[in-house]
Amino acid sequence: MGIFQRIINLFRSNANAALDNIEDSEKMLKQMVLDMETSINKATTAIAQAIANEKNLARKMEQARKNSTDWQNKAMQALQAGREDLARQALEKKAIEDRNLQDLMPLHTQAAETSKKLREQLSQLKAKLDEAKNRQSTLIARSQAAKAQKQINKNLAGIGTDAFGNFDKYEEKILGLEAEASAYEELAGTNTSLDIEFKKLASNSDIEANLLALKQQMNMLPGSNEQNLLN
Repeated sequence: MGIFQRIINLFRSNANAALDNIEDSEKMLKQMVLDMETSINKATTAIAQAIANEKNLARKMEQARKNSTDWQNKAMQALQAGREDLARQALEKKAIEDRNLQDLMPLHTQAAETSKKLREQLSQLKAKLDEAKNRQSTLIARSQAAKAQKQINKNLAGIGTDAFGNFDKYEEKILGLEAEASAYEELAGTNTSLDIEFKKLASNSDIEANLLALKQQMNMLPGSNEQNLLN
Protein backbone atom coordinates (compact mmCIF):
# COMPACT_ATOMS: atom_id res chain seq x y z
CA MET A 1 0.00 0.00 0.00
CA GLY A 2 1.39 3.38 -1.04
CA ILE A 3 1.92 6.22 1.37
CA PHE A 4 -0.82 8.33 -0.20
CA GLN A 5 -3.33 5.47 0.04
CA ARG A 6 -2.48 5.14 3.73
CA ILE A 7 -3.06 8.87 4.14
CA ILE A 8 -6.45 8.62 2.42
CA ASN A 9 -7.44 5.68 4.65
CA LEU A 10 -6.38 7.66 7.70
CA PHE A 11 -8.57 10.60 6.70
CA ARG A 12 -11.54 8.32 6.06
CA SER A 13 -11.08 6.65 9.44
CA ASN A 14 -10.93 10.00 11.23
CA ALA A 15 -13.96 11.29 9.33
CA ASN A 16 -16.01 8.22 10.29
CA ALA A 17 -14.94 8.60 13.92
CA ALA A 18 -16.06 12.24 13.89
CA LEU A 19 -19.43 11.28 12.47
CA ASP A 20 -19.91 8.52 15.02
CA ASN A 21 -19.23 10.91 17.90
CA ILE A 22 -20.61 14.30 16.94
CA GLU A 23 -20.10 15.63 20.47
CA ASP A 24 -16.35 15.59 19.82
CA SER A 25 -16.67 16.98 16.29
CA GLU A 26 -14.65 20.13 17.02
CA LYS A 27 -11.86 18.10 18.58
CA MET A 28 -11.94 15.64 15.72
CA LEU A 29 -11.78 18.41 13.10
CA LYS A 30 -8.72 19.88 14.74
CA GLN A 31 -7.16 16.44 15.10
CA MET A 32 -7.85 15.64 11.44
CA VAL A 33 -6.01 18.77 10.37
CA LEU A 34 -3.10 17.82 12.61
CA ASP A 35 -3.13 14.30 11.15
CA MET A 36 -3.11 15.75 7.63
CA GLU A 37 -0.15 17.95 8.49
CA THR A 38 1.70 15.00 10.00
CA SER A 39 0.93 12.84 6.96
CA ILE A 40 2.08 15.59 4.61
CA ASN A 41 5.33 15.86 6.54
CA LYS A 42 5.85 12.10 6.21
CA ALA A 43 4.94 12.25 2.52
CA THR A 44 7.35 15.13 2.04
CA THR A 45 10.11 13.05 3.59
CA ALA A 46 9.28 10.11 1.29
CA ILE A 47 9.24 12.41 -1.75
CA ALA A 48 12.56 13.91 -0.72
CA GLN A 49 14.00 10.39 -0.60
CA ALA A 50 12.55 9.63 -4.05
CA ILE A 51 14.04 12.82 -5.46
CA ALA A 52 17.36 12.05 -3.82
CA ASN A 53 17.28 8.57 -5.40
CA GLU A 54 16.53 10.10 -8.80
CA LYS A 55 19.43 12.53 -8.48
CA ASN A 56 21.74 9.77 -7.26
CA LEU A 57 20.88 7.66 -10.31
CA ALA A 58 21.46 10.70 -12.52
CA ARG A 59 24.92 11.19 -10.97
CA LYS A 60 25.74 7.53 -11.49
CA MET A 61 24.64 7.77 -15.13
CA GLU A 62 26.75 10.85 -15.64
CA GLN A 63 29.73 9.14 -14.02
CA ALA A 64 29.24 6.07 -16.24
CA ARG A 65 29.20 8.28 -19.34
CA LYS A 66 32.33 10.05 -18.15
CA ASN A 67 34.10 6.76 -17.40
CA SER A 68 33.08 5.38 -20.78
CA THR A 69 34.54 8.41 -22.50
CA ASP A 70 37.72 8.22 -20.43
CA TRP A 71 38.28 4.54 -21.33
CA GLN A 72 37.59 5.35 -24.96
CA ASN A 73 40.30 8.00 -24.88
CA LYS A 74 42.70 5.65 -23.09
CA ALA A 75 42.10 2.97 -25.70
CA MET A 76 42.93 5.46 -28.46
CA GLN A 77 46.02 6.57 -26.58
CA ALA A 78 47.18 2.95 -26.18
CA LEU A 79 46.75 2.28 -29.92
CA GLN A 80 48.75 5.38 -30.74
CA ALA A 81 51.50 4.05 -28.47
CA GLY A 82 51.41 0.66 -30.16
CA ARG A 83 49.94 -1.01 -27.09
CA GLU A 84 47.05 -2.95 -28.53
CA ASP A 85 46.80 -5.05 -25.37
CA LEU A 86 46.20 -1.96 -23.26
CA ALA A 87 43.71 -0.66 -25.83
CA ARG A 88 41.80 -3.93 -25.59
CA GLN A 89 41.68 -3.73 -21.78
CA ALA A 90 40.53 -0.13 -21.94
CA LEU A 91 37.74 -1.07 -24.33
CA GLU A 92 36.68 -3.84 -21.95
CA LYS A 93 36.41 -1.26 -19.16
CA LYS A 94 34.47 1.02 -21.50
CA ALA A 95 32.03 -1.82 -22.25
CA ILE A 96 31.42 -2.30 -18.52
CA GLU A 97 30.63 1.38 -18.08
CA ASP A 98 28.35 1.33 -21.12
CA ARG A 99 26.41 -1.66 -19.71
CA ASN A 100 26.21 0.09 -16.38
CA LEU A 101 24.81 3.16 -18.10
CA GLN A 102 22.24 1.07 -19.96
CA ASP A 103 21.14 -0.52 -16.66
CA LEU A 104 20.84 2.84 -14.92
CA MET A 105 18.80 4.57 -17.62
CA PRO A 106 15.45 2.74 -17.05
CA LEU A 107 15.92 2.99 -13.29
CA HIS A 108 16.44 6.71 -13.59
CA THR A 109 13.42 7.08 -15.88
CA GLN A 110 11.22 5.21 -13.40
CA ALA A 111 12.59 7.22 -10.48
CA ALA A 112 11.91 10.49 -12.34
CA GLU A 113 8.32 9.44 -13.09
CA THR A 114 7.79 8.36 -9.48
CA SER A 115 9.11 11.60 -8.02
CA LYS A 116 7.01 13.62 -10.49
CA LYS A 117 3.87 11.71 -9.55
CA LEU A 118 4.61 12.09 -5.85
CA ARG A 119 5.15 15.83 -6.31
CA GLU A 120 1.76 16.17 -8.00
CA GLN A 121 0.05 14.13 -5.28
CA LEU A 122 1.77 16.15 -2.57
CA SER A 123 0.64 19.36 -4.25
CA GLN A 124 -2.95 18.09 -4.29
CA LEU A 125 -2.69 17.01 -0.66
CA LYS A 126 -1.38 20.43 0.37
CA ALA A 127 -4.28 22.04 -1.49
CA LYS A 128 -6.69 19.79 0.43
CA LEU A 129 -4.99 20.75 3.68
CA ASP A 130 -5.35 24.47 2.86
CA GLU A 131 -9.02 23.88 2.04
CA ALA A 132 -9.51 21.94 5.29
CA LYS A 133 -7.92 24.75 7.30
CA ASN A 134 -10.12 27.33 5.59
CA ARG A 135 -13.25 25.26 6.25
CA GLN A 136 -12.26 24.26 9.76
CA SER A 137 -13.45 27.48 11.41
CA THR A 138 -16.71 27.35 9.48
CA LEU A 139 -17.35 23.74 10.40
CA ILE A 140 -16.53 24.38 14.06
CA ALA A 141 -18.93 27.35 14.06
CA ARG A 142 -21.62 25.15 12.53
CA SER A 143 -20.91 22.47 15.11
CA GLN A 144 -21.25 24.96 17.97
CA ALA A 145 -24.50 26.29 16.51
CA ALA A 146 -25.84 22.76 16.14
CA LYS A 147 -24.96 21.91 19.75
CA ALA A 148 -26.58 25.14 20.96
CA GLN A 149 -29.72 24.36 18.98
CA LYS A 150 -29.70 20.83 20.37
CA GLN A 151 -29.44 22.16 23.94
CA ILE A 152 -32.30 24.61 23.34
CA ASN A 153 -34.50 21.88 21.90
CA LYS A 154 -33.55 19.59 24.76
CA ASN A 155 -34.54 22.25 27.30
CA LEU A 156 -37.82 22.88 25.52
CA ALA A 157 -38.52 19.18 25.40
CA GLY A 158 -37.73 18.96 29.11
CA ILE A 159 -40.30 21.65 29.92
CA GLY A 160 -43.03 19.87 27.99
CA THR A 161 -46.74 20.60 28.09
CA ASP A 162 -47.09 19.67 31.79
CA ALA A 163 -45.36 22.84 32.91
CA PHE A 164 -47.66 25.01 30.81
CA GLY A 165 -50.62 22.95 32.09
CA ASN A 166 -49.56 23.78 35.65
CA PHE A 167 -49.46 27.46 34.74
CA ASP A 168 -53.03 27.17 33.44
CA LYS A 169 -54.13 25.48 36.67
CA TYR A 170 -52.55 28.21 38.78
CA GLU A 171 -54.22 30.85 36.66
CA GLU A 172 -57.62 29.17 37.07
CA LYS A 173 -57.10 28.96 40.82
CA ILE A 174 -56.17 32.64 41.02
CA LEU A 175 -59.22 33.55 38.92
CA GLY A 176 -61.38 31.53 41.34
CA LEU A 177 -59.92 33.34 44.35
CA GLU A 178 -60.49 36.68 42.66
CA ALA A 179 -64.12 35.73 41.94
CA GLU A 180 -64.67 34.70 45.58
CA ALA A 181 -63.17 37.95 46.82
CA SER A 182 -65.40 39.91 44.49
CA ALA A 183 -68.47 37.98 45.71
CA TYR A 184 -67.67 38.63 49.36
CA GLU A 185 -67.11 42.28 48.57
CA GLU A 186 -70.47 42.45 46.84
CA LEU A 187 -72.20 40.73 49.76
CA ALA A 188 -70.52 43.06 52.19
CA GLY A 189 -71.69 46.01 50.14
CA THR A 190 -75.27 44.67 50.08
CA ASN A 191 -75.42 44.28 53.85
CA THR A 192 -74.12 47.78 54.38
CA SER A 193 -76.72 49.23 52.06
CA LEU A 194 -79.47 47.33 53.85
CA ASP A 195 -78.39 48.66 57.23
CA ILE A 196 -78.35 52.16 55.85
CA GLU A 197 -81.90 51.77 54.48
CA PHE A 198 -83.17 50.52 57.82
CA LYS A 199 -81.50 53.39 59.61
CA LYS A 200 -83.11 55.75 57.18
CA LEU A 201 -86.50 54.22 57.92
CA ALA A 202 -85.98 54.62 61.68
CA SER A 203 -84.85 58.19 61.23
CA ASN A 204 -87.82 58.97 59.02
CA SER A 205 -90.22 57.52 61.65
CA ASP A 206 -88.79 59.77 64.33
CA ILE A 207 -89.05 62.76 62.07
CA GLU A 208 -92.66 61.97 61.18
CA ALA A 209 -93.55 61.59 64.86
CA ASN A 210 -91.92 64.89 65.72
CA LEU A 211 -93.63 66.53 62.77
CA LEU A 212 -97.03 65.21 63.89
CA ALA A 213 -96.46 66.42 67.44
CA LEU A 214 -95.45 69.84 66.17
CA LYS A 215 -98.55 70.08 63.92
CA GLN A 216 -100.73 69.09 66.83
CA GLN A 217 -99.14 71.73 69.02
CA MET A 218 -99.74 74.34 66.40
CA ASN A 219 -103.36 73.26 65.92
CA MET A 220 -102.63 72.35 62.37
CA LEU A 221 -104.10 68.91 62.51
CA PRO A 222 -107.70 68.39 61.38
CA GLY A 223 -110.15 68.79 64.32
CA SER A 224 -107.58 70.62 66.44
CA ASN A 225 -109.78 73.83 66.75
CA GLU A 226 -112.88 71.90 67.83
CA GLN A 227 -110.95 70.14 70.49
CA ASN A 228 -109.60 73.43 71.80
CA LEU A 229 -113.16 74.94 71.98
CA LEU A 230 -114.43 72.05 74.01
CA ASN A 231 -111.68 72.55 76.45
